Amino acid sequence: MESAVDEKIIRNEADVAKGAAWLAEQEPRFAHALSLTGALPTRLRKDGFEALLSAIVSQQISVAAARGVWARLEAAGAITTDAIMRLSEEDLRALGLSRQKARYAKALAERGIDFPALRCQRAETVVLELTAVKGIGIWTAEIYAMFSLGRADVFAAGDLALQESARMLFGLDARPGDKALREMAKAWAPWRSVAARLLWAYYHVIKDREGIN
Repeated sequence: MESAVDEKIIRNEADVAKGAAWLAEQEPRFAHALSLTGALPTRLRKDGFEALLSAIVSQQISVAAARGVWARLEAAGAITTDAIMRLSEEDLRALGLSRQKARYAKALAERGIDFPALRCQRAETVVLELTAVKGIGIWTAEIYAMFSLGRADVFAAGDLALQESARMLFGLDARPGDKALREMAKAWAPWRSVAARLLWAYYHVIKDREGIN
């Protein structure tokens, strides 16, 4: 993943470990969480049209259902900009997309995003560019910046699991909303993407523990 942007980029496990060590040094509760989670995954994935189309497909359905729809799209060769442009909304619906998602897929293809250029844009610009596409919200754009572009200082504060994890780890009376969690996360710069990885991992540790009990 090449990028000339003047922001920290996460490229491997060592980068994630560096960010996690910094967070643990700054915040004792992160040190506690890291002691429970162990090493954090990179969670990096490909960037480009296919990554965003997959995000659209996955919206508001189960992981299993999303995999099923994606498999049908792949089998039909319908995961590229050109393919989506050629297919009608009805064709896409026949492959498993809802009417709304078929429209979102067409909107993404028609937008003509220069995905390689996004690698050299600041995260705020990336989010603005992506959210200009119908069907792509802030959460999806931030997740793309975090994991497809490897940005180290992006935080998807609208994620419910992150909000709940922050509530548990920091002993809050209530789950913080998007605005409140964004404010909290300012203290975790320049490694907010790693803080998100740690909070997600902590969330799963606690939930698994609760399941055992």
